[in-house]
Amino acid sequence: MIRVVLVDDQPLLRGGFRALLDLEDDIEVVAEAGDGMEGLALIREHLPDIALIDIQMPVVDGIEMTRRIAADPALAGVHIVILTNYGLDEYVFNALRAGAAGFLVKDILPDDFLHAVRVAARGAALLAPSITRRLIDRYIAQPFHTDPEVRLAELTNREREAVVLVAQGLSNDQISAHMRISPMTAKTHINRAMAKLHARDRAQLVVFAYESGLVTPRRR
Repeated sequence: MIRVVLVDDQPLLRGGFRALLDLEDDIEVVAEAGDGMEGLALIREHLPDIALIDIQMPVVDGIEMTRRIAADPALAGVHIVILTNYGLDEYVFNALRAGAAGFLVKDILPDDFLHAVRVAARGAALLAPSITRRLIDRYIAQPFHTDPEVRLAELTNREREAVVLVAQGLSNDQISAHMRISPMTAKTHINRAMAKLHARDRAQLVVFAYESGLVTPRRR
């Protein structure tokens, strides 16, 4: 059973998302909140698999919620999915950097929404190649300063290659085919890279790849 905490300050939208989730046999909404502070308390209480969080909320916004969840070892198993009204909200990249597993636009189709929740629950990033490219074009392509904590020098050549492919939006099966290794070995390379870079999930590998210069945005 996938356990979800839903945090959104718009009751109508929150109710719509809950209605969709409640119809599924393998998904349970264990709690919902209308602001970030209440949401944090409920997440700590229920320890859900997924926290669906609106990016703009009163009291504590989605980015600050994400930072606090990511900083709490007791919440390491919570996958954070940001809900936004805009596909390229100016805060989205900051949310990914803070520790979100991905983001969903609120006008997403119901079937796609349910699929995304299940994908996030498996620990995969909600970053389709097209979305990744748009983020790169709009945000990551801007000048940046390499984070000194991103220690790419610790990665093996194969781990670096795997991180590059993750940043390109490839799945484990696609990465294994590209690298000519088994899916299990591909997953091992990715997991080891995540551990060395202190990344919560694949989404943060994408952030690290571009911030560190391991991958360079292609200019149009």
